[in-house]
Amino acid sequence: MRRVAIVGVGQTEHRFRRDDVTYPELAREAVAVALEHAGLEVGDVEAAVLALAPDALMGVAHAERWVAAALGVAGKPFMRVNTGGSTGITTAHAAFYHVASGMFDCVLAAGADRVGESGDAQLVLNTMWDVLYERPFPLNAINMLALQAVRYMAKYGTTEYHMALAAVKNRRHALKNPYAHLRKEVTVEEVLASRVICWPIKLFDACPQSTGGCALVLCSEELARRLPGPKAWIDGVGNCAETYFMGDRMGPAAEHDHADADALAEAIARAYRQAGIQDPRREIDVAELYAPFSNIELHAIEAARLCDKGQAGWLLEKGEFHFGRRQPVNPSGGVLCANPIAVTAMVRVAEAALQVMGHAGERQVDGARTALATGIGGDHQFYGAMVLRAE
Repeated sequence: MRRVAIVGVGQTEHRFRRDDVTYPELAREAVAVALEHAGLEVGDVEAAVLALAPDALMGVAHAERWVAAALGVAGKPFMRVNTGGSTGITTAHAAFYHVASGMFDCVLAAGADRVGESGDAQLVLNTMWDVLYERPFPLNAINMLALQAVRYMAKYGTTEYHMALAAVKNRRHALKNPYAHLRKEVTVEEVLASRVICWPIKLFDACPQSTGGCALVLCSEELARRLPGPKAWIDGVGNCAETYFMGDRMGPAAEHDHADADALAEAIARAYRQAGIQDPRREIDVAELYAPFSNIELHAIEAARLCDKGQAGWLLEKGEFHFGRRQPVNPSGGVLCANPIAVTAMVRVAEAALQVMGHAGERQVDGARTALATGIGGDHQFYGAMVLRAE
């Protein structure tokens, strides 16, 4: 397997709406930035992988047909990927395998989403549940994770206050990120006083509905070495799927406890093994963890083995995982501050790559040489991880 590097990163600003561009133009905007960052032209791209939301959210059937030419890859190998919220990192994985396998030397991973413009996205997301067993409850993308929060609090003794600490941290981090959708600082008191969506998740514990695009240019080592700019070497990738049925993660007979993220932990462990990471608390300099609700960041930190299970909330209380501390988590503001779903997990990879390249601007973590990015999709079911390193 060949070494692979990310040599170009592109993002658009993430907002609620972008009425000035069509979907293909939004994706193209991110691609143009990524190619310029890499010092390459679209003619250098040999294949492309597209991160694309389900047709029901897009409002266009088989929207990949709409996008290929706009990205400049008509006539080249092209693949569409969707694994829910983890789509962006799954797309990055697919592009990685394209290059690592020796099939191509330069591959584009790209996509965009317009979540804020799809009407009530929650009505579409609710249809992911099994018709007979689980949809009648009714489960949705919010209350399934509210159940996780309740179980986590019961198991480890944390409170809504600890969830609020994660939200406050990420909002503060987003002030340094010009791409973030939500760039307004909040206090713990404001988070706790915000409207309850599904207890214990409140409005300020939740991610926004964002519109935006993201793109990555991945190259083989041979080609990457010929390019002048810094590279983010992909030294480890990992993926793991959890059981589909929520009920199988609850109760005394459950193999995995819904409080924790054991499948995410396994995906990350696979990436760590490939990258030779043995002590994440010492070896990971910065982490971009997919967490659409504040409670999810707590068990994502633990799944990454940045602390013991049940300890993330208490460490946040001491100021750990903040920008300026030893191991900052989501210095971009994370998913809580920008969530264009189809590319949200790709943004995690993009931000991690920028960190090890030294190109993260005001949110740059001093001395960041090894970074972790993760993604979560489906009904908290699909998990991906990637370890990136500087030269």
